Amino acid sequence: QVQLVESGGGLVQPGGSLRLSCAVSGKMYSANDMGWYRQPPGKERELVAVIGRSTTAIYADSVKGRFTISRENTNNTVDLQMDSLKPEDTAVYSCTAKIVLWQGSREYDYLGRGTQVTVSS
Repeated sequence: QVQLVESGGGLVQPGGSLRLSCAVSGKMYSANDMGWYRQPPGKERELVAVIGRSTTAIYADSVKGRFTISRENTNNTVDLQMDSLKPEDTAVYSCTAKIVLWQGSREYDYLGRGTQVTVSS
């Protein structure tokens, strides 16, 4: 059973920083693209950042220059460093990963339960 578990959320003042971490565990062949979604209160979920196994990353325009995604392929972990946080960054942040369960299988999409990030003074 593949599981994605996030950590690192919390309350931070505007202009502050937080670092989110996500660990992927369970029986699998490989974790391909990994990333982060967020869902602000009363709004649709949006993709924040995604990173491939080659560490090529893409970001939502709203977080470019402020957020940095990174991963460790050996441990199947993905982090999101969030700097210069704004109140509009307040959301539940969820880790996502495309998992190949066995060699030759297709990718399966997995999503963590999420961690709350609140940016407020």
